Amino acid sequence: MKTIDSFPVETMEEANVWIPMSDGIKLAARIWRPKNQKPVPAILEFIPYRKRFGTAMRDELMHPYLAGHGYACARVDLRGSGESEGVLEDEYLQQELDDGCDILQWLASQPWCTGDVGMVGISWGGFNGLQIAALQPPELKAVLAVCASDDRYADDVHHMGGCLLGDNISWASVMFAYNSLPPDPELVGDRWRDMWFERLRGSGLWLDTWLRHQSRDNYWRHGSIREDYSAVQCPVYAVSGWADGYSNAVFRIVENLEVPRKGLIGPWSHKYPHLGSPGPAIGFLQESLRWWDYWLKGEETGIMDEPRLRVWMQDSMPPAPSYVSRPGRWVAEDTWPSERIQNRTCPLMRYEIGEPEDQPPAFEHTVQSPLTLGLFAGKWCSYDAGPDMAYDQREEDGGALIFQGSLLKEGFEIMGAPYVDLEIAVDRPMAMVAVRLSDVAPDDKVTRVTFGLLNLNHRKDSAHPRALEPGEHYRVRVNMNAIAHSFPKNHRLRLSVSTSYWPLAWTPPEPVRLHVYTENSSLTLPEREPQESDKDLPAFAEPESARPPETTRLSAEHHNWLLHRDLATSKSALEVINDNGSYRLEPIDLNIQSSVVETYSCVADDFESPRAEVVSERALWRENWGIRTVTRTIVTCTRNAFHLHANIDAYEQSFDGEMEKRVYSNNWNTKIHRRSV
Repeated sequence: MKTIDSFPVETMEEANVWIPMSDGIKLAARIWRPKNQKPVPAILEFIPYRKRFGTAMRDELMHPYLAGHGYACARVDLRGSGESEGVLEDEYLQQELDDGCDILQWLASQPWCTGDVGMVGISWGGFNGLQIAALQPPELKAVLAVCASDDRYADDVHHMGGCLLGDNISWASVMFAYNSLPPDPELVGDRWRDMWFERLRGSGLWLDTWLRHQSRDNYWRHGSIREDYSAVQCPVYAVSGWADGYSNAVFRIVENLEVPRKGLIGPWSHKYPHLGSPGPAIGFLQESLRWWDYWLKGEETGIMDEPRLRVWMQDSMPPAPSYVSRPGRWVAEDTWPSERIQNRTCPLMRYEIGEPEDQPPAFEHTVQSPLTLGLFAGKWCSYDAGPDMAYDQREEDGGALIFQGSLLKEGFEIMGAPYVDLEIAVDRPMAMVAVRLSDVAPDDKVTRVTFGLLNLNHRKDSAHPRALEPGEHYRVRVNMNAIAHSFPKNHRLRLSVSTSYWPLAWTPPEPVRLHVYTENSSLTLPEREPQESDKDLPAFAEPESARPPETTRLSAEHHNWLLHRDLATSKSALEVINDNGSYRLEPIDLNIQSSVVETYSCVADDFESPRAEVVSERALWRENWGIRTVTRTIVTCTRNAFHLHANIDAYEQSFDGEMEKRVYSNNWNTKIHRRSV
């Protein structure tokens, strides 16, 4: 990435600005803006990840860059996070959205602001940008939402196809750890300890709440703009990546919003595209300037003359848990759905994927997958492009029902969401089905292209789950994640069907035998012919940014995915180590350390044995001050209930001859009834 030191406009930074909320609480903001200039538009990023150090590395790449091109950029910590007052009790509460509206009003009223404000954000900041847009605050003129969803229940970290995701547990644990941290004494003074204890006592255990909402109820409808797209009345640019968990939302936003909108999907994981990995990264800050200049300054940049939807058509690649880059090319559509996408429906035969003209036989397949199928699936969302991506699918396919296509005489490409129609029966009242579409190379290596999950109790809808009648035939559709992929000549397609996908998704309460009847079962692929117009797409600029803050590495980081199997006890465990080591952020003389270990285990086919444990340790220190917190979350299950155990310990350095002392501890132990999950 190219680092820019000189910008068109001289800027200034305010490290901590207090923004008053309507109830008297003050939120903490870090603001970059032009110096000695006439009023300019403002851009808000509103997230809980601690402006002081948590996102400082990426903040300083982006916000000074935009400020240097004539914008006032405000990076505000949510209520109860960073230096902001109050307590953060859950994600996307109405209080958070009301605070966002208060911030927009405050920004618009400043003498250095024109009154026009945009919202930008990745993940949480993209979510609340869309959600606040649906409230229609008059100051908000446009949104740039990266890696965000319009559907909090069905297309977020919590559930997929009605199945409880493993990422639901790990993400809850991330916020459990974040909420354990205090504000910086250098900014809030002696009251830092009182604010810290207020958070430790008041933030609660979010996972307890999330596990109690197992269907699409009002808890999840809140904040899901999919419930009413017409509520969004300002322009939206939705961005994601194929390795991210939120690419589906881009298609829906482009299709369903009634306002000017654009969509962009690259090969990236859960990253801003100028930091995009797998590559190629793009000049996203230049692209965002074109968006803001058009909607906040009224300048003609040409961005709205270009195709509405632009995506990266990925070339076939050997399977790997991480990629540096994904070869491919940019393709585009002016509208979505596009008339240039033609559904190619292939019947499922006896272990084969047929041609569209084939007549499927009346054949019955059965499968009862091992509980451990899914250990090579990677994360639901790749957070840093590896090693959290899917491995060679041959490791998984031995326990699945396989349908494989004939050798491709010609290559072809898909763009959109494949799906599978199945006629099925099961022998239990609760079951799930996982489907995977893979690319089989001539050397037999199998790369997962996309996948889908369906809790069969949610076959009609997720608001009103219904038990299955063992032996009864059902017709169900399993939607897979949207993708753009090029299948080469001499490769094969493979469809894999399984009854478990642990630990990406929590398992059913007992083993299930699935029967698949081919006469009414098929695979549908969204085929797209290559277009000459794609060659004329303007190229994205190379990535560039402002200069990052100076840091000093104190201890090394390491990231591992370890699979442990004890054949003597039939126990399998996936251990995910995300140790960021420690470093010093030189501008504020603060040392930061964090590490997370996730362990997902089970024993043979004992469906009451799945266990998820996440342990996080975080520490902050500088001369004469330091704290450390340790959080632990454990989820186990029986046929009828989830059992949730958690604890938190907080330590403070005493500097009186002792290294540290524990100053706070709390424990949770709850039982939550399973309802069709």
